[in-house]
Amino acid sequence: MIENIRDYFAAIPSLHRSIILVGGIGFFWMLEYIIPLFQHRYHKVKHAGFNLFFTLTTIIVNFSLAFVLLKASDWAVQNQFGIINWLPEMPLWVYGLVGLLLLDLIGAYFVHWLEHQVKWMWMFHLIHHSDLHVDTTTANRHHPGESVFRLVFTVVAVVLTGAPMWLVFLYQSLSVVLSQFNHANIRLPEKLDKVLSYIIVTPDMHHTHHHYVLPYTDSNYGNIFSIWDRLFGTFSYLKREELVYGVDTCMDPEENQHIGAMLKIPFGFYRRSS
Repeated sequence: MIENIRDYFAAIPSLHRSIILVGGIGFFWMLEYIIPLFQHRYHKVKHAGFNLFFTLTTIIVNFSLAFVLLKASDWAVQNQFGIINWLPEMPLWVYGLVGLLLLDLIGAYFVHWLEHQVKWMWMFHLIHHSDLHVDTTTANRHHPGESVFRLVFTVVAVVLTGAPMWLVFLYQSLSVVLSQFNHANIRLPEKLDKVLSYIIVTPDMHHTHHHYVLPYTDSNYGNIFSIWDRLFGTFSYLKREELVYGVDTCMDPEENQHIGAMLKIPFGFYRRSS
């Protein structure tokens, strides 16, 4: 089984990766109509169109610089560099799990935490947090500049982990789907959400991160695995009925749905959540 997964992701076509992205958005988009968490009073299609613009810029950045990931992975494997290459021989499934955990820690949790600590990084990340109606399309609402430095950290994660390309593609696919899942405007049974949140990042867990004021904004940084927030003390929980999306320094609906205004935010005055 794990060998089949390895072989598939070692040669996954770009078309299949695109299908994972589009299929995930489509699936959770439909689920939002069936089991919505909130009945948002907004134009869902217009909102999606705005967010999909930033999804497109993310795709362009990632595909344009994909060769850097490939070179980094090839170098690490050929030189037996990286944590998983320094560990004793282990079953393939353990090797894969450890690799995914490390890629998620460095390439998702750590860079996300850093974006909330470093002023100039936060100003790029603010575009993601400025969404007042969080749903599955919010997952890829990233300023092109943020997409670039997130990819840089993914490259660092690949080198430090020593991940082969099949593991990198598996990680990226899981990251896309889990991000769409945990941003989705869906209502899971609370007990199920809570149980799942001990393993993966769930909607309730990540929606807390999108609450408009501190300390909730600076919590729940994980993307795939929830272990890092629990381990490093950045886990928090807020009741569903208390959630208010956005950032208190960027709550103007007109600005938040204007592409030009969003692109300019990182170069304007500093807006820290209070």
